[in-house]
Amino acid sequence: MLITNANIMTMSRRFGSIKNGYINIQNKKITAVGDMADAPDTDADTIDAEGRLVTPGLIDAHSHLGMWEDGLSFEGDDGNEDTEPITPHLRAIDGINPLDRAFSEAFEAGVTAVVTGPGSANPIGGSLAAVKTSGKRIDDMIIKAPVGMKIALGENPKTAYNEKSRMPVTRMATASLIREALREAADYKNALEKYEADPENEDKPDFDIKSEALLPVLKKEIPLHAHAHRADDIFTAVRIAKEFDLDLVLVHCTEGHLIADELRAEGYPALSGPILTDRSKPELKNQTEAAPGILDRAGVPVSIITDHPETPEKFLPLCAAVAVKYGMDREAALRAVTINPAKACGIADRVGSIEPGKDGDIVIWNGDPLSIEGRPYKVIS
Repeated sequence: MLITNANIMTMSRRFGSIKNGYINIQNKKITAVGDMADAPDTDADTIDAEGRLVTPGLIDAHSHLGMWEDGLSFEGDDGNEDTEPITPHLRAIDGINPLDRAFSEAFEAGVTAVVTGPGSANPIGGSLAAVKTSGKRIDDMIIKAPVGMKIALGENPKTAYNEKSRMPVTRMATASLIREALREAADYKNALEKYEADPENEDKPDFDIKSEALLPVLKKEIPLHAHAHRADDIFTAVRIAKEFDLDLVLVHCTEGHLIADELRAEGYPALSGPILTDRSKPELKNQTEAAPGILDRAGVPVSIITDHPETPEKFLPLCAAVAVKYGMDREAALRAVTINPAKACGIADRVGSIEPGKDGDIVIWNGDPLSIEGRPYKVIS
């Protein structure tokens, strides 16, 4: 496939913006991008963009797409196994229904990749997956799984387990359960390493499915994705990550704009949102649509998220547009739904920008994607 006469925002430092350019795609991979003067002669199918804006496919770094199915209640709710507070061994790919119509709606809106997974009832909820929004079988849609381990701080675990009259019902207990699981996994890791180094003299530890699931976190192969709204909960996530020398992604970060300088100094990426919702609980009292822009201007690597179904996935472009309305730089908002989430989630080798070697996830837009009228002319993945 060859896309011609395109106004390309590559979201790549190397290629920048190309006013009248082409994109060559072979076997679903981008092989070349550049000025129309250098476009190759090819027998491939050609799409004339006719000067339209072209961007990478949009990415949502935090959603529950396919875990809470559209139009269903309990029958389609597969995001919170709130019968036990520590469940790192649960995998998003075993709960996602890719035939949920919200997938096709997201794709049609230009959202070609999402990170989806467990909810926030449990202090440790399970592993997240980065998946494409097009497809029928989740195994064929995976970009990376696991892509992160979901933990949750603040009101949600307290509320879920207070109703059951069991631990945790305080922030202290939530943090302690996370620490306990990480310490047990670290001990398990050490025992495995001793056995592997000297199998004749060391005993192999009994298989522990929960600790096994946390090994990629301890090895820094994947980060913790920490649900945290209030500033104190954000700092608890940072504290735990530092204690165990873990990579960390701050999810929601609702009061992040109040501590933007501190977050810049810490350097962890922030996934800001959802911003198109009401203040449905006390820890959202400081929620503001200006937060993504404030974080970006402070130098925090920020992505904009929907938290689908809190905000429907198809409205991710609208979330970015609202951030611009409340002061975020326009190009920064586009980065926050393309290359920034790709980097934050460790999938920038596949998606997030238009450059050779990456997946051919492309959106050709009719109008401005950061306006209420803008909508995709064609979505390619």
